Amino acid sequence: MDTSDHRWVFRDGEAWRFAEGVRLLGILNVTPDSFSDGGLYPDAGAAVARGLEMAAEGADAIDVGGESTRPGAAFVPEEEERRRVVPVVSGLRKALESAGPGRGGRIRISVDTSKASVAAAAIDAGADIVNDVTGLRGDAAMASLIARTQSAVVLMHMRGKPTTMQRSADYGDLMRELTAELRERLRSAREAGIADDRIALDPGIGFAKTADHNVEILARLPLLAPLGRPLVIGVSRKSFLGALTGQPVGERLEAGLAAAAAAVLNGASILRVHDIAATARMLPVLNAITACGARPR
Repeated sequence: MDTSDHRWVFRDGEAWRFAEGVRLLGILNVTPDSFSDGGLYPDAGAAVARGLEMAAEGADAIDVGGESTRPGAAFVPEEEERRRVVPVVSGLRKALESAGPGRGGRIRISVDTSKASVAAAAIDAGADIVNDVTGLRGDAAMASLIARTQSAVVLMHMRGKPTTMQRSADYGDLMRELTAELRERLRSAREAGIADDRIALDPGIGFAKTADHNVEILARLPLLAPLGRPLVIGVSRKSFLGALTGQPVGERLEAGLAAAAAAVLNGASILRVHDIAATARMLPVLNAITACGARPR
């Protein structure tokens, strides 16, 4: 199934059309403990400046996260997560509106949270997308919030919680079970009133997955195409790249680009990355190859 003609629709009715090419979701963590960039943006001003820099480098959206989801990460109370996230989303929205559209139109803002109250506050502040690593399982109020606000949403696959997920990396048939569990998340979202064209899916690289699992997902990504929704892939700087290359977290750019390229060639529509500029330079080649492959011969 060709997913390049899918649309991902936002609250204002505009949409990303993936026949036009892969989109970039820039990672902006406003946390003290994220595995790669924790503590780099200690206040809203520094975070907004980095978000604007990513937009200038070619990001189509900025994903703002106030709670680390690395393995073993500590829980962040709702009030503290809102305090970290909302000023950044608000500041980014104002700054981006002043700066004008990016290469692919209006720059979107995503909030990386599994808490409905944080998502609601971020939406009120100008967020377009909710990126929920629990696939709407973490907060019973999240699905109705997405449906009511008509926000775009990323449903990610994960078993357990960040504190426990690696204990659940046990699969008899990885791709069959991953597909079934994503299909169930998709069904649940539909039943809550969320329209299909508002939903993107993420197989959750590194979330309740071993290094071998992550490689298998990237190699067999076309098996997720029958789910019928755009696929988000986040491989940037992750530990499986270190396991494969022996490189520390700050020296995994080339490995991440290789994994991202494999994902795109196997059907990914959105790349969630730290290194926007380097990834954006790679995309014209990948887009040309995928466009050629989609044309009838």
